[in-house]
Amino acid sequence: MILGLSVSAFTTLHVAISLIAIAAGLVVLYGMIRGMPMPMLNHLFLATTVATTLSGFLFPISGLTPALMTGLVSSILLGAALFAYYRAHLKGRWRGVYVVTAVAALYLNCFVLVVQSFQKLGVLQPLAPTQSEPPFLAAQGTVLLTFVLLGYLAFKRGRAAVAAN
Repeated sequence: MILGLSVSAFTTLHVAISLIAIAAGLVVLYGMIRGMPMPMLNHLFLATTVATTLSGFLFPISGLTPALMTGLVSSILLGAALFAYYRAHLKGRWRGVYVVTAVAALYLNCFVLVVQSFQKLGVLQPLAPTQSEPPFLAAQGTVLLTFVLLGYLAFKRGRAAVAAN
């Protein structure tokens, strides 16, 4: 039991929150690139990304795992993003800090989505049973390169467009 839920129910809740965070984050990223402030979606993205990161720490942990390290890095990124957005109100360089940390946190969510997809989806699991095979590496490489490009565009175009409420 985790927070009064079976592990299965908690996992379903965690996945649902993660998917909402990714969907909201992708729309926010689009808005950053297009120069369209989206305060309500920024709030939703940050809230659900924090929720999915923190809920990930509630699963049974046995030692220092890649999942735990990803959660720790995400927590640091989100701490900076939250400060930039809610305390610094995106003034000055804090706009750039927000764009970089928010995009990096979104990338980590998508990175985990790819990992989990190859582990859990019957159609993908046989393609990369150890997650060191070319299909997995190609998928992760594509996600990384896509986020580097989109992150660059968001930083260049979106710093001035992100608006805090």
